[in-house]
Amino acid sequence: MSATMLQVAEGLLALPGAKPLPHTYKDPISNLPTLPEAQVSDSSIPIIDLEALHGPRRSDIVKQLGQACQHKVVVKNHGIPRTTVSNIFDTTREFFHLPKEERMKFYTPDPNSDIRLMNAYKDEVANVFVARESLKFHCHPVENYVNKWPTNPPSFRKYAAEYLTNVRRVEITLLGAISESLGLERDYIEKKLGGHYVSLNYYGACEQSDLELTYGVRAHTDPTIITILLQDDVPGLQVLSEGEWMDVNPIPGTVVVHVGDLLQAISNHKFKSLLHQAMVNCEKERMSIASYCYPSSDAMIGPPKKLIDNDHPAVYKDFTFKEFSEQMWKVITFTDTRLDSFKCSTA
Repeated sequence: MSATMLQVAEGLLALPGAKPLPHTYKDPISNLPTLPEAQVSDSSIPIIDLEALHGPRRSDIVKQLGQACQHKVVVKNHGIPRTTVSNIFDTTREFFHLPKEERMKFYTPDPNSDIRLMNAYKDEVANVFVARESLKFHCHPVENYVNKWPTNPPSFRKYAAEYLTNVRRVEITLLGAISESLGLERDYIEKKLGGHYVSLNYYGACEQSDLELTYGVRAHTDPTIITILLQDDVPGLQVLSEGEWMDVNPIPGTVVVHVGDLLQAISNHKFKSLLHQAMVNCEKERMSIASYCYPSSDAMIGPPKKLIDNDHPAVYKDFTFKEFSEQMWKVITFTDTRLDSFKCSTA
């Protein structure tokens, strides 16, 4: 494993309660389509009207969301003000345009740090360049962490707090509807919540000659309940759909919702965590804001009894989020194979 443990598992922050352990590394994604083989454009992605969850069509929207979670989801009318979206992108751009020595104040190889800058790097083994730069930090409750965030640019703390407060509200709304779509109480998943962290991602424009050897970030699923991704207007996100990479091009006024590994376990594999990657281009820089939702350390993960019967046996046994986090750092992998240790013997 090169490039400092592959930049500590492609830049994950250690989650609360987890301690990095002696690890092994698995690469289950080496047989996926390569860049030249990737297909583009996918017009079939469902767009869920989040505002309609607050009206008489709630049951219909809950059903639509449940169906969408089996594939991939885009959400509109999420209620995050346009100015808030514009401000978080402006301050992200300003941060990554700062001199390198200013940005490097937040660099640390310690995955337990509450805030951490990740730089682009070369993977010598795979002979690819991973071009993403990112600033990752814990952010909930905001008041517990805001004093650790950058003060340069001066707008950073104000604009980040505004965006993250709004996205937390979107998260709670989505999780309530997702719980209902599984036939559970609206607050079933919400009761398991712990913290929240965010990744401000920056992808510089790439030289045309290097394009086929450069990734923004390589294929992976997220070790979360859900991830809420805000894209700017530059394409780059791809998801694996029926064995082919498909573009998820930006749609103004929307966010993309990724089902994470933990929701896959909670749903008894009804919902599948989304394998995705980010590409770069040679014309424009690109930015995205990824908000990661995860449980408290002692939260019990695994399918509730209501989802298990003779026709739907349990795929996963019960485990705590702390157990999952420790296993994730013990065996470094980038897909839902993180869950293999928690599968029932009959699954």
